[in-house]
Amino acid sequence: MRMRSSCLAALFLLSVVSQLPAACVDPATLGIDLSQQAACDPLVPEQCMLPFPNDYFSVGDTTTSTKRRIHFTADGLPKNTSAVPLEAEELNRADGFSPGVALIFWMPSADLVQSNAPAINNIGRSLEADSPIVIIDTKGNKRWPLWAERDLLSAPGSQSLIVRPAVDFTEGHHYVAAVRHLVDTDGNPLMPSPAFAAYRDATCTTDATFESRRPAMESIFKTLKKAGINRSDLQLAWDFTVTSSQSIAGRMLHIRDDAFAALGKSAPSFTVTSVQDNPALEFSRRIQGTFEVPLYLTGDGSPGQRFALGSDGLPVRQAQPYTATFTCNLPNSSVAGPARMSLYGHGLLGDQSEVNGKLVRPMAATYNVAYCATDWIGMAEEDVPNAIDVLQDLSHFATLADRLQQGLLNVLFLGRLMKHPQGFTSNAAFQIDGAPALNTRELYYDGNSQGAILGGALCAVATDFNRCVLGEAGMNYSTLLNRSVDFDEYKAVLDISYPEPFTQLIALNIVQMLWDRGETNGYAQHLTKQPYKKTPSHTLLLLGAVGDHQVSEFALQVEARTVGAEGHVPYVAPDREFGGEHGFGITPIVKYPYKHSAYFLFDTGADLSPLDNEPPRSGHDPHDDTPQIPAAQALKDTFWHPKGYVTDVCGGAPCTGPQF
Repeated sequence: MRMRSSCLAALFLLSVVSQLPAACVDPATLGIDLSQQAACDPLVPEQCMLPFPNDYFSVGDTTTSTKRRIHFTADGLPKNTSAVPLEAEELNRADGFSPGVALIFWMPSADLVQSNAPAINNIGRSLEADSPIVIIDTKGNKRWPLWAERDLLSAPGSQSLIVRPAVDFTEGHHYVAAVRHLVDTDGNPLMPSPAFAAYRDATCTTDATFESRRPAMESIFKTLKKAGINRSDLQLAWDFTVTSSQSIAGRMLHIRDDAFAALGKSAPSFTVTSVQDNPALEFSRRIQGTFEVPLYLTGDGSPGQRFALGSDGLPVRQAQPYTATFTCNLPNSSVAGPARMSLYGHGLLGDQSEVNGKLVRPMAATYNVAYCATDWIGMAEEDVPNAIDVLQDLSHFATLADRLQQGLLNVLFLGRLMKHPQGFTSNAAFQIDGAPALNTRELYYDGNSQGAILGGALCAVATDFNRCVLGEAGMNYSTLLNRSVDFDEYKAVLDISYPEPFTQLIALNIVQMLWDRGETNGYAQHLTKQPYKKTPSHTLLLLGAVGDHQVSEFALQVEARTVGAEGHVPYVAPDREFGGEHGFGITPIVKYPYKHSAYFLFDTGADLSPLDNEPPRSGHDPHDDTPQIPAAQALKDTFWHPKGYVTDVCGGAPCTGPQF
C-alpha cells in the first residue's frame, strides 16, 4: 500500500482546509469499513481491488523509472476455488500498471445512458467539459479519451463499470480518474462511499492509516481543480501510475541483445529435414527443418517453463540452446526473380502449418513472396495444456508470458536465417538451378489474428525488418477476450476455477501486466515512434474487418490511435456507421500514395459488432475475409518494398470485398 505518513502530518494538513470539523471522529461512526484496509482500498468497500488500477496498491521506490512499484498482497489478489491467489511476486516487479489497463469501479446502480457517459460510439464525449467520467494525465493536465461500459458477464445489480482508454496510456505517466454526476435509472444522483466522502469533505478521522492517505487525496483534488472539476461534485476519484517501457520490455530487449551478441556475424545454426517440390499450386517448394536459438527458459524450454533469472532480475542464457522448427514455402509465381521474403505469424494456439494455407497462397503466387514460419511458442498448439493449467490457476500466468518472449526471440532468429548470406540461401534447398530463390535484401512480416496481436511486439523489437502487416489485428487481451467467440471454450475452463464474473474481470486485467511483455499492447508506443535503443522505427499496415467475431475492430482502433496510423476513409457506408466513431481520433489519409503507417477497415457485409463488451455472434464471421480480398493483397504488394507505400485500392469509397 502507499507509504503512510504520521497522523500528525495529516492533521496539520487538515488545519488549513476550510471544511475542518471541530474534532476527528471514529471512522465507524461515518460508516467507513477499515477492516480490510491493509489489502483493499476502503474507497470501494464492496469489492476488494477496486477502484483499479490504483496507486493505493503500490509503494514508493526510488530505484524504478516511475519512482513507484506495485505492491499487491496475497490477501487482496483474486483467488481460485482452491483459494490460491495470483502470484504477487512477479506482478510486484512492475513499476506501474498496463498502458492499456481498463479502469474498474463499483457503482452498479449507475445508468450510463441517463448519465450521458462517454460510450464506444461517442468517445468524444469524454473530452467535453462536463463529461461525468474523466481521466487526467497529470503531465500537462491533459484529458484522456475513453469510453465506459458495463461488465455484462455479471448479473444485473452486481455489474461493475469498466472504463477503457481509447488510446493507450503513456508509459511512465501518472493519471487521476474522476467520477461525478452519475445517476441511476430514475435520474437520482449516486452517493459516494463513506470513505471517499470523508476525504472529499475533509472530515477528519481518528484512524492514523486512513489519515496518512489524505495528502495524496488532496493532491488528486488539486489536479482536478486545475482541470475545472469541482471537488464538491465528485462521487469518486483516485490515481494510478502506468508502468515504464523498461518494466515491460526490459527482459525481451535483454534476451534479444544478448542472443544476437552471442551470434555475432554468424548465421544461426540450422538443418533442413524435408524438401517437397510442388506441394500446392501456389508453391514450388516446401522446406522444413530445425534451427537453434539461445535458451533463456529453465529446463528444455518446454511449455510451463519460466525464465531463468539472474541476480539482476534479467533472464540468463542457458548452456543448451532451444531447437525450434521451421516451414518455408517458395512461391510458384509468374513474377521473375528471387522472391521477396516474409515471416508469417499463425493464429490462436495454432502452429507453423498455417503458412501452408489459404491466407498466404494467393499472395505468394501473385506477388512472388516466400513465407517462412515457426511455432509461436507460449501460445502455440503445444502450449494448449499449459494454457488450460493457467486458466485453472492464474498464479501460473508468468509461464505463458515468459515463453512468449522466448517465442519472439525464436522468430527473430528465423528472420536472421532468411536474411543472412550464410543462412537459408547457402543451402541447395533454397536455390533454383543453383541460384538463390530468396531476395535477402527484402524481409517483411505478415501476421494474422494472434499473429498480429503478438506480431506488433515482434516488430517493435525487430532489427532485420521494419515493415509489418498486421491483419485481423488488435491488441490488449484483457479487452479482446470478452469480445471474442474464440474465448468461449477457454472461458468454460476459467468458469470452473474462477466462477465469479467479477473475479475473472479483475484477474484478467491484473495478468495483462504480464501479458504485455509478449503482445502488442506492451510495445505499441515504440512501434512507429520512439523506437527502443538499437532498434529502427517500423511502419505498419493495419488491416481489420467490420463485425469481426474473433478480434474486435474496436481494439484495432485503439491500436491505430496509439501507434499514430492514419486511416482510409470512409470506413463504412453511411448506413453501416454507428455514430461516426469508427475513425474517432484517427487522422484520415488525405493523399495517396501514402508512405507511413496506415489503417484499413474492410466491410464484407457482416453484422455490426455489439457496442458492449461481448462478441458478435450472428451471421457470417468476416475474420478471415480480409487477407483473401485482392484489394488487401494489393496493399501488401506496394507496402512491401524498402520505400513502400499504400494506394487507394478502394477508389475513394469504403473498402469492401466478398465473404469467404
